[in-house]
Amino acid sequence: MPRDAATRVETVPPDVLALLGLPQFGDLTADQVRGAVCVWGSERLTAERAVDLGEQDGPDGRWWPRGCPACTASRAHRGLFEHAPSCEQCVDSGERCEINRILYRLVRAGHR
Repeated sequence: MPRDAATRVETVPPDVLALLGLPQFGDLTADQVRGAVCVWGSERLTAERAVDLGEQDGPDGRWWPRGCPACTASRAHRGLFEHAPSCEQCVDSGERCEINRILYRLVRAGHR
């Protein structure tokens, strides 16, 4: 999986993205749709401070959401609590679960 140089985390796979909870396309501003502003907040993003959430399908075609490190970390932290209790791998040993590892990296990247 390729690494994102801006945040030093792996590209966010669909299973992890579902736990982060992207807003509905219709609820976003034009700046959020084009990745200039965090999809969960109003922070303007730069290449150095953005977490790329991957290409998505929207009602008007493709869009490329991005989040600020703080909002992404907060969502990832909640995602860990939602995911871990029902995941056999996480219950046995969290470091064996790819979803757990990616969420944990997103949390850490947001607190740098």
